[in-house]
Parts: sequence; C-alpha cells; structure tokens
Amino acid sequence: MPDDKQPQPGLSLEINTELARSILTRFLRTEITRAGFQRGVLGLSGGVDSSLACFLAAEALGPENVLVLLMPYETSSPDSLEHARMVIRATGVRSDTIPITEFARPFLSRIPEGERVRRGNVLARLRMILLYDQSADFKGLVIGTGNKTEILLGYTTLYGDSACALNPLGDLYKTQLRQLARAVGVPEAITAKPPTADLWIGQTDEGELGFTYDEVDRLLLHLVDGRFSPEECVAAGFSRDFVDAVLRRIQLNQYKRVMPPIAKLSNRTVGYDFLYLRDWGT
Repeated sequence: MPDDKQPQPGLSLEINTELARSILTRFLRTEITRAGFQRGVLGLSGGVDSSLACFLAAEALGPENVLVLLMPYETSSPDSLEHARMVIRATGVRSDTIPITEFARPFLSRIPEGERVRRGNVLARLRMILLYDQSADFKGLVIGTGNKTEILLGYTTLYGDSACALNPLGDLYKTQLRQLARAVGVPEAITAKPPTADLWIGQTDEGELGFTYDEVDRLLLHLVDGRFSPEECVAAGFSRDFVDAVLRRIQLNQYKRVMPPIAKLSNRTVGYDFLYLRDWGT
C-alpha cells in the first residue's frame, strides 16, 4: 500500500465497464432486497445519469419492477422528454408522467424571477416529494442518480435530487459514467448532449460550474483518488486558481455528503458508534 502522501502512478479515468456493470446491478439487487423490497423508483430526466440508472435498474430488478417518473415543468426542454421516452422504450420499464407546473406555481410566486437557484431548488424538491409518494404506492425504493463529480462539488439540491434510498452511480465520475452509459446501450443522443438539470431555459451544468466535467474529473481523480496535495496537483499541470477553487467547493459542501450531525450524549450514538450493518443484526 503506497504512502498516502505520495502521488500514485497510473491514475486513469478509464474503467472496466463490464466489471462496473456487474458490480452495480448486483449492488441494486442486494441493497433493495436487503431492505425487504423488490422494486425501484427513479426520476427520469432524459439526461445521461438518470438514463444509465434506469438501464441498470431494469437489468438488476427486471423492467416490470422499475417505475420511472417524468416530471416536466413548463420550461422543460421537449428534447429531454423525448430522450426520456426513448429510454423507456429501450428498457421496457413502467412509467408515469406527472407535470409539476401546477404544484410549483404557489411556491415560485413567492420567489423573484432572478433567484434562479432558489427556484430550481423548489423544482428539485417537488420532484423528490412525488418520487417518494410514488415509491410508497409502488412499494419500491427510490434509486439515486447523482454522480461522484456532483457529490464532491456539492452540485446537488439537498433533499432534492440528492435524496434517495440508495445510489448506484455515486462512485462514478461524470466522464466514467458516460463510458458505462455507452457500454450498456444508452442512446448516443443522450450520452453526447451537454449535461443540464433543465431547471431553466438554457441552463447547463458546465455553464454554472465554470469548467467542464472533463477538466474537473481529471483534477478530482488526483485530489481524491490519488490523494495529491494541492501543490502536487499544481506540479502535475493544474492551475493554482483551479485547484484552490475546486478544493474549496469540496470542503464547503461536506455537509451535503453526510447525515446531519447528532450531539453525542451516550456511548452508542447513531452516526458515531452505531454505524454498521451488524449493529442492527443484518
């Protein structure tokens, strides 16, 4: 095992897609049945992340045991809806379309038009309310669709798109996720298009972040997986401003990656000492 402080050679974003596919489908089956369920529910936006999650869930659970929800808002792109339907046809999963405009209007009427992030967060949380309601009706667990890049950068809505019972994609950087999506058969029209949360007209992930996924994934691979120091990342060719900005985002968004901290009073505190499957007899 190399010393944690030493750069590790051979860092690569290339993955063994066959192995990743096997691990993730087994993960879905194991974790869902462990919790006493046989079914899964997910929001299908027509983007590459949710499309890949749908393909994996259909393979792992059987398409009849997967329900996807299409939850368009009035400004949602028609292309996104068509791409979502393309995935439904390819996988054979169950589906329902629930427009959220009428639910969103009372909330959004209190938020100025210019507050686009706040308004986008409302839409993300409304969609999660619908997902969890339908999961109760369908008797399936909510499957997450967030990737490792978004999770590390905090590019998620807390209790919105980040909320789920389990997440098969959370250890795949965006560039790795695209590799796996192509390998499992997600249509190229979806894997090649600019990533967007489709929260307002013209919104793109990379436009909001200020850098591309390819750029930041290479840096994250060094910072997180390779455990490079900021100085070592600069020596490897990344700009100091870029390294500092990304590292700051990771640090500031740690609270989104953990359960809310609990004040410790006993010798068996949830999240501190009561952590593992064996603690409740699994």
